[in-house]
Amino acid sequence: MKKHIIALASLVTIFCFTNCKNTTKKTNDALIENDPEETVYASEVIPFFDDWKLILGDGSNAGIANNFENKDFFYVANDGKDDWVVFKAPNGGNTHGSSNNTRTELAQIKKWYPKTANDKLTATLKVMNVSSTGDARVAATHAVVVGQIHSADAFENEPLKIFYKKYPGHTKGSVFWHYEINTAGDDNSKRWDYSTAVWGNDFSVVGETVDTYPAEPEDGIALGEEFSYEVVVKDGIMSLKFMSDGHDTKTYTKNLLESEYPTQADIPEQTKKLFFPIGQDGVERKEAYAGEGCFFKLGAYNQTNGKSPDENMNWCSGAETHGGDIQKQYADGNYAEVWFKTASIEVSDAAVSNEGYFSKNDDYKSK
Repeated sequence: MKKHIIALASLVTIFCFTNCKNTTKKTNDALIENDPEETVYASEVIPFFDDWKLILGDGSNAGIANNFENKDFFYVANDGKDDWVVFKAPNGGNTHGSSNNTRTELAQIKKWYPKTANDKLTATLKVMNVSSTGDARVAATHAVVVGQIHSADAFENEPLKIFYKKYPGHTKGSVFWHYEINTAGDDNSKRWDYSTAVWGNDFSVVGETVDTYPAEPEDGIALGEEFSYEVVVKDGIMSLKFMSDGHDTKTYTKNLLESEYPTQADIPEQTKKLFFPIGQDGVERKEAYAGEGCFFKLGAYNQTNGKSPDENMNWCSGAETHGGDIQKQYADGNYAEVWFKTASIEVSDAAVSNEGYFSKNDDYKSK
């Protein structure tokens, strides 16, 4: 009988310990209900977060995001087969630096100089949502940037932005990339982008009216369809590669040390059509991005916002923001959401600290 009592007591003890362990945990000195499954962090899915700081969709800098999640902007989801790192950004809310647009995006903690660079970024991703509203005449509407090269110095312009854009009612969207000139002189308001189509259309294909859309691209990428990019900068040359099952692989190169656009005569027709009407008709300094520290970004940089198109017909979308209420925006599709399955970064020995970029931009709104 004594042995049976001891065995029963042991079972009760084990049951209580296991049950308590699975129902509560201590967080911020309070006991809360625990999920039945342990949290999977982004840094477990893609273990490269030591090289980045994470900017969230409320404009805050979360720092190096190891063992970190934020259910509004940055977390892990499973599609039934794989874990994916989710980056989510509403149409309206607090922004980082001087941008009009929200982002949940990684920014590299080191910068490198194109002339001495040997740096690389790769990613495999799928875009899950772009804004459901916005002025169709505005080129940036219904778009999200999923990877960048950004300058940390001078005007902080962007020699690379990788876009995904899909109009409402279309099954397929477009992938294209931009080169933004590094403007000559002191007036950076005259800067402009040149857009190159990868699959589907480039940036310049827009609607004729607020709520009419151009034809759906035949060779486009659907929401939820995987694609990959590879960005290499070595000895001043940027090399790009885009891959997706069922689509032709595309490759491009761009010299970051010598401008193609040093005079008005060099400016392409696409730019004259899109940017000249709004006064953005500058030229690029002859040395392009030579001498400027640059760095990679990766995530969801939502290109749709609530600003009036009267301010800028290329970048101000006039989309629904519900006064910045994030949950209302998420409820009716007014946000960008991008899932990353894999990614990698290679940083050259010549790279140096990028802390100056963060100290300048993290507190921009308070200055």
